[in-house]
Amino acid sequence: MIESVDNEKIANLLDQVVAKLGRKPLKVLVQVNTSGEESKYGMDPLGCVELAKHVKLHCPNLVFSGLMTIGMPDYSSTPENFKALLNCRTSVCNALGISDEHCELSMGMSGDFEQAIEMGSTNVRIGSTIFGPREYPKKKQNQ
Repeated sequence: MIESVDNEKIANLLDQVVAKLGRKPLKVLVQVNTSGEESKYGMDPLGCVELAKHVKLHCPNLVFSGLMTIGMPDYSSTPENFKALLNCRTSVCNALGISDEHCELSMGMSGDFEQAIEMGSTNVRIGSTIFGPREYPKKKQNQ
């Protein structure tokens, strides 16, 4: 599964690659930027229905499987971020004629996964809880 499809170009490229590989259709989640942060990828919540429709109707080698969001810079989210994704799911399900059970919600990370589960998340990403905090290499200074 690919959890980070946030525009039609990516969806189309993935669709073409899956077709060339001759593999079974690939499940994808549409990534939604529920926090409005410019540093985050993901489409505006207002565009999630159109992208979900595009995947379902124009990408035969992809299977629209749900929605995903990434939390705030500290890898936590507010209830409003989760509610925004819930609202997107309602809109997408109504537009596609599918039930909530057929639309995963990937929201919640190590810092907020319990709240995300309480609010309906079906997929959480808790790598830091399992493996410890990430250590990013220091950038080299220009000399």
